[in-house]
Amino acid sequence: PRQAQELSRIAWASKASWGYPEHWLESWRDDLTLTPDFIRTQPVYIAVLDNDHAGLYALSRHGDEFELEHFWVHPDFMAAGIGKAMFGHALEQAAELGGARMTILADPNAAAFYRHMGAKTIGETSYWQDGVLRTLPRLSVNLSAVAPGILPRAE
Repeated sequence: PRQAQELSRIAWASKASWGYPEHWLESWRDDLTLTPDFIRTQPVYIAVLDNDHAGLYALSRHGDEFELEHFWVHPDFMAAGIGKAMFGHALEQAAELGGARMTILADPNAAAFYRHMGAKTIGETSYWQDGVLRTLPRLSVNLSAVAPGILPRAE
């Protein structure tokens, strides 16, 4: 919980790396913020590389289904394998906790990564942002196919 501000800064930097307008980022401030209460009540994991916080992810549980609530890699560490390692860890954690599946409401820019990691498209959510229709893919991973150190096969 004491690292909430730092983790939120990583989320903001990661989202900003996609080139979104500043006012869009500001409108997503609540979604990009990890509060101390959230961190106390949900599993949150930090990726550390050379003593730096390189990324983070958080899970929430709904029965036997987990949702990947946050998944952020700091721009300084993108394309270094951090995302792959974090995603594999997230799948393993959700499976170990008895989850049957993990869902992801993905940023369109991140959807290809999740699909490459084995997630399947199960739907989408759309909304209007400044006159632009944004469509976010909803993805899912069957956790019964997850074994430690082995990611599901990509589409």
